[in-house]
Amino acid sequence: MAFSPQVSNRIRTDFIAVHCSATPPTMNVDENEIRAWHRAKGWNDIGYNVVIPRDGTIQVGRPIDAAGAHVSGYNSRAVGVCLVGGVDEKKNPENNFTEKQLTALIATLRFLRLYAPGARIQGHRDFPNVAKACPSFDVREWLKKAAPDLL
Repeated sequence: MAFSPQVSNRIRTDFIAVHCSATPPTMNVDENEIRAWHRAKGWNDIGYNVVIPRDGTIQVGRPIDAAGAHVSGYNSRAVGVCLVGGVDEKKNPENNFTEKQLTALIATLRFLRLYAPGARIQGHRDFPNVAKACPSFDVREWLKKAAPDLL
């Protein structure tokens, strides 16, 4: 991936935002496909800093210190992590992530906590004025069971 000079760096990281790609479980996309979708919208790059496809690989989207395009009003203060999936075949919200994805998400969040120790981890839907179910599960509740040390 070539770094785009139009992408600005974050000055601080207050949030780690967990997202979903809003794709059904039969559609396994990666950071290159999501990048193409976002560029087709006129964006200069993929909106997320990290993408985790269904096989649990951890893919870099925008550089980790770059401001993203994933939570309106918070991009200059948040890292964005996108799990591929999150809707059923009819596009209804559905927590259909694989165990490999969730294991990779914990590893990613642990790394990001080293990068930004004080950052609050939460789902996209938990930001003010967001009318989406993204990432189709309650991140904070999941963390209580999966990785309480990250709360």
